[in-house]
Amino acid sequence: MVTTDFTNRTVLVTGSSKGVGAATARIMAKAGARVCVHYKSDVAGAKAVLASLPGAGHTMFQADLSDPKAARRLVEGAAVKLGRLDILVNNAGIFQPHPVDGSMAFDQWLESFQLTLQTNLVGPAAAAFAAIQIMRKQGGGVIVNVGSRGAFRGEAGQVGYGAAKAGLHSLSQSLAQAAGPDNITVHAVAPGFIETAMARPHLQGAAGDAVKAQSPLNRVATVEEVARTILFLASPEARFTTGGIVDINGASYLR
Repeated sequence: MVTTDFTNRTVLVTGSSKGVGAATARIMAKAGARVCVHYKSDVAGAKAVLASLPGAGHTMFQADLSDPKAARRLVEGAAVKLGRLDILVNNAGIFQPHPVDGSMAFDQWLESFQLTLQTNLVGPAAAAFAAIQIMRKQGGGVIVNVGSRGAFRGEAGQVGYGAAKAGLHSLSQSLAQAAGPDNITVHAVAPGFIETAMARPHLQGAAGDAVKAQSPLNRVATVEEVARTILFLASPEARFTTGGIVDINGASYLR
């Protein structure tokens, strides 16, 4: 049986003002954890998520994770506000079109490409570095990184996204080896298409049917399904999956 009692455990979930991050914050709080909700600009969304969390002792923090120093301050600040940091969920990310078909000027393409790498890989790496320093002193901890199936199948219109997520998967494996001796486990999830509020309009009509048909289950993942997987990976029962990458794509892409 999976241990879902996270009482006395603390969690920082990046990008938790909406979508998978919000669902993860809620499921962690429901399990008894104290949660730090992170947001970049959606303060109203973050406040709404914070107000929805069961239990007490939760907090929120603003940071732009494209700045690795801000990512470090976020982790350190969350640990101060929560009193300790047991779990880091690196969920925040961006998905911006930057095709290589010549439709974008080079400078514009490069700006989007670099911002994607900074937000989706460098920021999470900085957050993980800061978390490991804190967790080592505490005697252990858990990091869960949210990657993507795009790391494996490619993202033709967002090449930086696929590259960053592939890097995040590899980073997770390297950190699992590096931090394991300090009782810190590192895990990754690789979701496919997820039915978030932002994505829901794109799942309507023929285009949406085509996306759903990528899976033999003829649907996409829910935010709750991804959040439940993250909860499991953060549990003591999942310790020996450290270094693993869990696919959550309904068999839409097999490797």
